[in-house]
Amino acid sequence: MATRSRVLVVGYGEMGHAMEHLLGERHDLLIWNRHPLPARPAVVLEEAAAGAEFVIYTVPVTPLAQLAARVLPHLSGHSVSLAVAKGLDAAARPAPRILTEVYGGQRDFGVLYGPMIAEEIRAGRPGYAQAGVSSQPVYARLAGLYAGSALTLVPSGDLHGIAWASLLKNIYAMLFGAANALGLGDNARGYLVVAALAELEALVTAMGGRRETARDLAGLGDLVTTATSSGSHHRALGTQLVRGEAGLQGEGIHTLAMLRQYSLFDESGFPLFALARRLVEQPAAGSVALRDFLLHPPRS
Repeated sequence: MATRSRVLVVGYGEMGHAMEHLLGERHDLLIWNRHPLPARPAVVLEEAAAGAEFVIYTVPVTPLAQLAARVLPHLSGHSVSLAVAKGLDAAARPAPRILTEVYGGQRDFGVLYGPMIAEEIRAGRPGYAQAGVSSQPVYARLAGLYAGSALTLVPSGDLHGIAWASLLKNIYAMLFGAANALGLGDNARGYLVVAALAELEALVTAMGGRRETARDLAGLGDLVTTATSSGSHHRALGTQLVRGEAGLQGEGIHTLAMLRQYSLFDESGFPLFALARRLVEQPAAGSVALRDFLLHPPRS
């Protein structure tokens, strides 16, 4: 039987609900939210962090650095922090880099990425995630935390690579929704999986990750889930872009903007990535270009 632990969940969106479902019956949970939750006792972030063995950040990546800095002085020496935040903050940092810089090696942490749709977890269905950790013993602690739950953890030695695979896949997932809206059929979907994976491998490597990470749960696994799920926000974004809807938001759209602003890698040589950018920035022309590309794809 797993040891009962004291767990602080920071944030209470969809993933916060999922963490409560996974851990609530077997551990002692406190939940902090920027806005007090109805019918729940008020939680003081710093006080709750001081007594927590695990701190799980389920907030978006943008406020992660600020919240981690608030929590850090109050964490006990044996505590482990965990982030499930995807995307890039205002300084173009993914979650692992944020926690590396804020914690400065003073505390252990991990990140989880993979096919773990919050609604499915709350419905009692299984989820799967790669756990990237700041030091090897942290994985054993996390495995113990989730033991007996519906979330299967797989260790990863590529802490930063799994974060990049997870956030970049949202860009490609939009193309699947767009191709479907363009009526290009199931065969096009199969081609997109292969072509997107090839680019994802190269991009994860360019960002300092391992090529094989793109083929694992945080990359290919999460890409297929996001690209095919009927409830996927990024798949829906692709459909909406083809329809010409305005004012759309999502992690993939934000990531494209941050990558352009900071020029983090050379975008030439990645035709699907370029199509995704064009679809977001010029939806009508991007839709035509995507149709032409999938009707007459390059031979190599």
